[in-house]
Amino acid sequence: MGNIPSPEQRGEPALKIAGFQLWVTNRQFPDLNEYYDGNWLLVAAHCGEEGSSIWAEGALLLAQDIVGFGKNCEKLLKGEVKTVTLEPPEPNLRIEIKAADTLGHFQMEVQITPNHLTQEHRFEFEIDQSYLPSIIEQCEKLAARFPVRGV
Repeated sequence: MGNIPSPEQRGEPALKIAGFQLWVTNRQFPDLNEYYDGNWLLVAAHCGEEGSSIWAEGALLLAQDIVGFGKNCEKLLKGEVKTVTLEPPEPNLRIEIKAADTLGHFQMEVQITPNHLTQEHRFEFEIDQSYLPSIIEQCEKLAARFPVRGV
């Protein structure tokens, strides 16, 4: 494996939920303002737990994916939905948070892979409603830093 910087070497992630971390460095095409091509984000995603550490890097998600995830987490916090998903077009990353009970406990599943053709990696985390305000705030900060273009 190459010289992949550790989470500590990368600095503070833009989005952190339990054992999942996401760093956003730039847009893939910073000069484009089109809705689709202008919104691809260059990211490094990491998920780790009990001796496992998986990284996926590249243009893996769109600015609108982050916006939608944050807004849907608001709905989850209000009890308007039972499940939220961050599911970008690229198959390297998927996060699902779903209600585990009526007491504010959630199951979070992260699917992450550097190569979706030859690998699958899945992590499960138990979180609670106290995580949601932070997720919403982190998504809002990312949306302010990388607003959706072409709307």
